[in-house]
Amino acid sequence: MSTDRLKDVLTQARRETGKVIIGQDPVIEKALIAIFTGNHALIEGVPGVAKTLLVRTLARVLGCDFARIQFTPDLMPADITGTNVFNLQRNEFSLIKGPVFTSFLLADEINRAPAKTQSALLQAMQERVVTIDRDNHPLPPNFTVFATQNPIEYEGTYPLPEAQKDRFMLKITMQAPDRAEELTLAQRTMTPEAPETLLASGVVQAVVQAQDLQALRQELGTVLIRDELIGYLVDIVRATRQHESVLVGAGPRATQSLIMGARACAAIAGRDFVTPDDLKTMALPVLEHRLILRPEFEIEGLTVAEVVQQILQQIAVPR
Repeated sequence: MSTDRLKDVLTQARRETGKVIIGQDPVIEKALIAIFTGNHALIEGVPGVAKTLLVRTLARVLGCDFARIQFTPDLMPADITGTNVFNLQRNEFSLIKGPVFTSFLLADEINRAPAKTQSALLQAMQERVVTIDRDNHPLPPNFTVFATQNPIEYEGTYPLPEAQKDRFMLKITMQAPDRAEELTLAQRTMTPEAPETLLASGVVQAVVQAQDLQALRQELGTVLIRDELIGYLVDIVRATRQHESVLVGAGPRATQSLIMGARACAAIAGRDFVTPDDLKTMALPVLEHRLILRPEFEIEGLTVAEVVQQILQQIAVPR
């Protein structure tokens, strides 16, 4: 499978997803980057900006299964992974699989469940394996978690531990649509062109089969990234550990994520080589959820985005 095939699939996937998701082009691209690098994404946005619809549409476009879990304080780990139930007819235990046995899993409002329940996803996200009653059960090779968080409601929530946040390749922030996009949405409401209606009517076509995604992912390894750029991105990640305003910087997993994200970013742009702009584009999504600022700087109003921008300005771009 050639690199041209990868570029074509990415272009078609963006086009088909754009039929349903109005605007949000950068969000669609970042979601595709997470999928095609075999990683997971944390989506943050206020209610109603189409977080669930985005993942459902991507599942349709890429020919994958979709499942959704609404995280609540009373959700138990077995509600996610499944459990063994005794079958009286067969006189044996049978596995009742939970919603985690899917390709694209939407973990809706993941921070509303306690840590014990959140941790049920840790092994699945890292190893694509679920352990139930000491037996390991493999998950589909395309298993991808999209976890959503509401940025304005923190009462009664359980912040994700750093170990779990680090397993998300990037953080996708979904903003409210601008006036033109919201006007288009309003005009389509209660018509055959409404986003939900389009998705249900079969207008959105699959551009690839689920079994082909693995081969497409391998093509990302052929996207060229010069040694100078690898050194540049390593310096960016290491600078987060030394910045005066950062309490906890990014770890080596962030370095790997930035390399994969930059290659996917280049492929989406139709190139077979990485540029410094690809690294700059992916720096904030990869680093934002991994950095913890010192309290005194947070009180002054400093944001992670500003810290990342400062780091990018301080490090010389290789020629």
